[in-house]
Amino acid sequence: MLKRNKIALATGLALLTGAANAGYTIKITDNDTITFGGYIQGDIRYVDGDAQSPLTTDDFWIGHAVRDDVSNVNFNANSTRFNTKYVHGELTGFIEMDFYGGGGNEKLTNSSHPRLRHAFIKYKNWTVGQTWSTFMNTSALAETADFGGPLVASAFIRQDQIRYTYGDFQIAIENPESYGGETNDAASYGDQDSVPDVVGKYTLKGDWGNVAISAVAKQLNTAGGESESGVGYGVSGRINTFGKDDLRFAVHGGNTGRYVGAAAATDVVGEEVEESTVIMASYRHFWTETLRTNVFYGNHETDESNRDRTHWGVNIFNNVTKELSYGVEVGNFEVADEGIESYDSDYMQLSVKYVL
Repeated sequence: MLKRNKIALATGLALLTGAANAGYTIKITDNDTITFGGYIQGDIRYVDGDAQSPLTTDDFWIGHAVRDDVSNVNFNANSTRFNTKYVHGELTGFIEMDFYGGGGNEKLTNSSHPRLRHAFIKYKNWTVGQTWSTFMNTSALAETADFGGPLVASAFIRQDQIRYTYGDFQIAIENPESYGGETNDAASYGDQDSVPDVVGKYTLKGDWGNVAISAVAKQLNTAGGESESGVGYGVSGRINTFGKDDLRFAVHGGNTGRYVGAAAATDVVGEEVEESTVIMASYRHFWTETLRTNVFYGNHETDESNRDRTHWGVNIFNNVTKELSYGVEVGNFEVADEGIESYDSDYMQLSVKYVL
């Protein structure tokens, strides 16, 4: 008979996928298990101002916003996700999907398409497939009701890669893409990026928390078809402070491009390689064992396109049980690019989550 136990996911896998907390494991043999995990989440979000997310439903902020009057309330459950982990000895396969794949309507059915988040194979020190970029430190991401949190100032990218891990050091070749560069028109016969991005990261760990130092090297194709190189860096971490409190931070600079900011910056602007200066900080304070508040701030500035984007917020979460939590968040997203009159929007969000 299959033995079913509720277990915590391995720390390494949780950091690798950003998947939350727990799962249900079916033990098939002494060497084989299948784990099902994920969560169900419902959100109510109100946005008011003159900055609107380019996402048509205004479900969350990315690093870019369009100028348009907005005053709306939106209900959604698209962040709901499910995942499956297959383990056979030292071989692991992981698949995760959510429902931000587009489609749906608010007239009748509110249908939403599934979207692939992670699909990778891990064997000993090797990881192959789609998952978080090696450039990221997922433990430094802020705890927020907004689906992405301060993405404008966070390293946040999933892509296909081949990664090798040796202790606290990781190196990978990852899918290249000259965001903002040469277009994929019919005459060019598709993507002209022919050299993989090279990403490395070293993570210092201890009872005090962790700090990761990362770098990415890229060959980029400009709008005119020229080849340029770019190098970006990052220092990020999560530091335990008092009791259960922690400080999360990230500083990124250089030619990070699409790796940081979720569309806050492109890799190239015309014929020039973009350079960014990015800071993010978040502090989490526990009022009780289950009640906690997060205060976060993120800012992204670029040199070539002269962009200046800021996202801040404050929230409060409470766990009714280990699996069930709810929270309220208020915040602001502002665009203050050089040469334009700044515009911004306030938002409020209520989230209820059941973690499997």
